[in-house]
Amino acid sequence: MTKEYKVEGMTCNHCKAKVEKAVLQLEGVSAATAIPAENKLIIEGETDELLLKTVIEELGYSFK
Repeated sequence: MTKEYKVEGMTCNHCKAKVEKAVLQLEGVSAATAIPAENKLIIEGETDELLLKTVIEELGYSFK
């Protein structure tokens, strides 16, 4: 299953890599693609959205 989320605050490739690395560590996520220019995060798989939100916000980004 593919899901798309809005993540604000990513500005560069370092931000992209940081978000993707953290999200890929979550159980149930098989792929993660962050697109800073579009404030977008696309994940493949299933995970707890509250946990996903917590991980994103702990990195310093806004999860919408």
